[in-house]
Amino acid sequence: MAGIDVQTITLAIIIGTLLAIVYSLRVLVLMERRIARIEMHVERVVDKIIREELKIERTIGKRRK
Repeated sequence: MAGIDVQTITLAIIIGTLLAIVYSLRVLVLMERRIARIEMHVERVVDKIIREELKIERTIGKRRK
């Protein structure tokens, strides 16, 4: 091989591996943020449903009395 020795190839492989790890971590962080946003929306919906159920229960309770 003209000009490329084993050390250069090894260094290129190590750098490539490190870059792949950094990219994977970035993707994981972005996915975690998306999941956190989805969880927030689900919590809001659940809160609204609970409020509506309480209103219904109160209305039914008043009618029974």
